[in-house]
Parts: sequence; C-alpha cells; structure tokens
Amino acid sequence: MEILSTALGYVMNFCYKLLHDYGLAIILFTLISKIVLLPVSIWVQKNSIKMVKMQPDINRILIKHYGDKDEIAEEQSKLYKKEKYNPLASLIPLIIQIILLLGVVAVIKDGINEGVANMKFCGYDLTWITTKQWGLSIITPIIAGVSAWLLCVAQNASNVLQAEQSKLNKYGMMIFSVGLSLYLGCFVYAGVALYWTASNIFAILQLYLLNWAINPKNYVDYEALEETKKELAEIEALGTKKGKRNKEDIKREKADYKKFFSVVNKHLVFYSEGSGFYKYFKGIIEYILNNTNITIHYVTSDPDDQIFRIAEKESKIKPYYIGEKKLITLMMKMDADVVVMTMPDIENYHIKRSYIRKDINYVYVPHGMDSLNMTMRIGSMDHYDSVLCTGKIQKEEIEKTEEVYNLPKKELVEWGYSLLDEMREDYAKMPKKENDIKSILIAPSWQKDNIVDSCLEDILDNLKGHGYKITVRPHPQHVRHMPEKMEGLKERYKNDTDIEIQTDFSSNSTVFEADLMITDWSGIAYEYAYTTCKPVLFIDTPMKIMNPEYKKIGIEPLNIWMRYEIGRVLKLDEIDKTADTAAKMLAASDTYKDSIDRFVKEYVYNLGSSASVGAKYIIQEIQKAIKRHKEQE
Repeated sequence: MEILSTALGYVMNFCYKLLHDYGLAIILFTLISKIVLLPVSIWVQKNSIKMVKMQPDINRILIKHYGDKDEIAEEQSKLYKKEKYNPLASLIPLIIQIILLLGVVAVIKDGINEGVANMKFCGYDLTWITTKQWGLSIITPIIAGVSAWLLCVAQNASNVLQAEQSKLNKYGMMIFSVGLSLYLGCFVYAGVALYWTASNIFAILQLYLLNWAINPKNYVDYEALEETKKELAEIEALGTKKGKRNKEDIKREKADYKKFFSVVNKHLVFYSEGSGFYKYFKGIIEYILNNTNITIHYVTSDPDDQIFRIAEKESKIKPYYIGEKKLITLMMKMDADVVVMTMPDIENYHIKRSYIRKDINYVYVPHGMDSLNMTMRIGSMDHYDSVLCTGKIQKEEIEKTEEVYNLPKKELVEWGYSLLDEMREDYAKMPKKENDIKSILIAPSWQKDNIVDSCLEDILDNLKGHGYKITVRPHPQHVRHMPEKMEGLKERYKNDTDIEIQTDFSSNSTVFEADLMITDWSGIAYEYAYTTCKPVLFIDTPMKIMNPEYKKIGIEPLNIWMRYEIGRVLKLDEIDKTADTAAKMLAASDTYKDSIDRFVKEYVYNLGSSASVGAKYIIQEIQKAIKRHKEQE
C-alpha cells in the first residue's frame, strides 16, 4: 500500500502543480485514473455483454433442469467453459476500486499532514471530516450520496448487466451504495469524498461512451432473452395462482416427498393435477384394485384431492401431496415402472421424464374425446411411450403425426373412455321424466368469443316464448370471473319464467335431462350427446386452435365434422333461426337417437368395457417390467 500511495502521490503532485488547486487536482487525478483503467473498463464491458448474451442459454438450462441444482451447476459450468467466461472476473474491478480508494485516502492524508497544499476548494475545506466538524461539512456525505444515487440510476437503466437484474437487486444495490456513501462520507476527509463524487460522475460518462463504442444491442439477442425470462417466470409462479400455502401443507408436502422416495420398487404411479382429474382414472384404478395386488402410488398437486378420502378406505392406494414446483424435482427423480398422467407436453416444458430411469413407460390418458391434433400443442404427445386412445380418430391422428414428423412409434392402445362408460351407465339408471315441455340447455365454452361473449342474449330472445324450458349453464370460469354479467343476465330475464340462469354446478342432472343442448366448441357436447344420444345445436363461434399446424397431417379434426353428425350448426348471422332449428331438431329426436348411437359405437373404442381394457394394458406393462428386472438380477 505504501508503494501505491507513493506512486499516486507523484501523480497528485503533478496535478496540483499543473492546476494550483487541490480540489481541481483531485478531479484531474480521478480523470487520469479512469483513463489509465480504461482497458479494464472495456474488458468489464465486454465481459458483462458476454454474460447477458449467455443469459438466454442460462435461462433455458434453468427451465430444462428446474429444481435440479447439481444438473444446473454442471450445465452452467459447461456453458462458461464454452464461452470462456469466468464469473469471478467481475470482482477484479471492485478490488481495483477499493485499493485505489485506500491509496487516495493515504495521499490526501499525507498532503494534509505535510501541509504542502492549499486545501480550500470553492471556499470549502477539503480537510474537514463531518463527524468532527459538523455544520457546513454535512454537505460532504450528502454530495457523496447524491453522486452514488445518480450512478445507480444510470447503471440500472443503461449498464448491460445491471439493467437485467431484478428490481430487488437494482434497488437493493442502490440503497446499499447510497447508504455506504452517506456513512463513509461522514468519516473521511472531504477531499476523499470529492474523489468519490468525481469518480461516480466520470463513471456515468464512461458508461454511456462505452455503450456507444461497444453497443450491447449488437451482441445480445434481447428477444430470446425476454422469451426465456417470461418462460422461467411462469415456472417460478407455479402454484401462486392458487394462493399462498399454509404451513401445514408445506410440512405435509415435505413429508410426502420423503415418503414417496422411501418406497423402493414402485410399480405404478398416477399423477393428478387436481381432484377433478380422478374421474378420468377411476375406472382403471378400480379394476386394478379389484383384480390385482398392485399398490397404486397416487401423486396429486391438490392438498384437498378426493384421493386422500378414498385412500382411507383402500389400503392399496398410497396418496402423496406434492405441489407444482416440488413436482418438477419429483418427476426428474421418478423411479417407477409405469407412470400414468393426463398432463400433455411432458418433457416440452417444466415437467420432465425421469433422469434416474430410462425404462419407465409413461402412459397418457386423454381427458376428452375430441381431436388431439387440433386441441393440443405441437409435440404434446411426442415424449409419451403409450397413449390410451378414445377412438379410431385419435389413433389415426397420432399415427399420421408420427409419419409426417418422422417420430418414434408409440404404443397406441384402443382403449375407449371410462368416464363415458360411467356416465352412460348412470344415465341408464336415471328415471326418465315424461314431460310435454321440452327443455333446452345452453352450455357455452370459456374460450375467446364464446356464446356468452358474442350472442347469448340474442339466442335467449329468439328462444323465449316458444314453450321451452331454457336453462343457461355458464362455464364455471364465467361465474368466477364475470359475476356481475351473470347477475345482470339473471336480472334481465327474471320475469321470463321459461328462462333460468343456473350458476350451481353441484349436479349433472340438468345436463342429462335436457332434450337439446346449445353450445359452441365446448367439450361438454361430446359427453352430453354420447351419453344421452340427444342432439346438439352448435353456434359457429371462432374455433380455438392450439396447434396451428393441425392441417399438416391431412386428417380433418373430429371437432369440426362431428358437429354435423350429432346435430346442426348455425353461423353467427343465423341466430334468428335458433328457435326454428331447435324445433326441427327436437321433432327428429328419435332419428338423432339412432344415428348418434351408431356414431358412438363406430368412433369410440370398447364402449362399456374401456376401464378393463386400460387396466389390463397397464397390468401387462408392469408384468413385463417385473420380468425385465428379474432377468437383470
């Protein structure tokens, strides 16, 4: 330090002899130090750009391996080596600044002790220390703090690296820098504070000059950066939409996670996003429980899932509550023979196949009987080993997709739809009411430009007064997000005794008792028509397309042409024909009954026995896995 202060002393003396003003000498000294250190500043600029340039790749690593710290660290290390980036290098400028500051303190102190210079600057004594002098000297820490604040503002806006930090980091650093400057400004000579202030001002000028000379926009793909930041933020936000979890659920999740991995040789795992998904597994699970000794490990992200009540009566079901974030890690470390899910896009987003075992059979169970090609994203089935197909259209779509995109063949099981079998069985047991008054159920979807958003009131005005009992059963999301509109509808039609706006969804009786359904693109149309064999009047609102390449495989989606098989379609400019069309369809109810029944039997696999078909396939795959394990021992 003595050598450094001696060297800096020579520079300071030169500046003083040149300007004959110690304050100006300090400012010139500061400028000279910035010029001397310019190569380091250029290196820092390039290094910072390199870091931000890598950030999209880093974000992709965090997304792909979310929750797996070891894998993330390994992949980041590979990326740093590839880009020749050393994260510790960013400490070098800070170390230089600290050493330089200590040297300046020594130089100014020596100047004061030797009394060789006039320490007045603009009428202000540079030897003052605020904690000793007070009075006017209070300006010292204030000026130092303001300069630090200005530098932080500039860096938060324009520094290539700092601009990408979170608000917490930005403002946290600002508070720290300003606070430190205020604090140190009270205990150092005013001359040191002047150096600190000048250094901050020159740093701001240097920042903009370097951005002009080495513009980050020429090197960084900011579009990719924003896309990956958004995708990572979506993963970070998992579970927050449902509200903050209580301590009991967090503790319970931790215990269930540990319990899940304490069990070795797990043969079968089901994963459910919430309690409402059990109905898609129910038939298969009940068959397995009644006909085998297989233990079912049932993971759910719903702490109130009905599976916990079911498991109280069924010892062969082992339920686990795992939240959406923790699920990422659990799935990465999955160690079962067969995993059954209704969640598409495995491997494409945050939920991955197991890193531990490569021989797991991942089985996809559809939660709808419509087109997988149009209603699912591109590649949604690509990383499943098996798909339980509801009918021949789904099977043909997957086969054609594999052919067009040159994908590995999956096991396509001619399954059916267990939920439909259950609904048809329940409907057959329902007492049929003979009533001269025909009932019409209006059941809109929740997608954009649905019936509620576009034409519901026109439909009701056209239907009322024709002797029908009309029930509007909005989508649950309408009731949740548009309560005022629902109440407005109730108010508008309160005097129309033939119209009911129903917002209680506790029973399916209204759905099955209706003689005719009116909907747009809602999946409830299939359940209603396939169960009751009654017709559906479709309002041709804009179609929701999840896969923009759905035409590429050359198979027209079931969602489109099926509407003409189980009912009729009205365009939006034909709403005034609703009552006449409904009358004609109701009059032809017997014809529809026969044609829909034939349609269902042709296009849905294993009607009435799908549960056993799906269960037998899973049992067979478990037996294969057990045999494989024995052969490897």
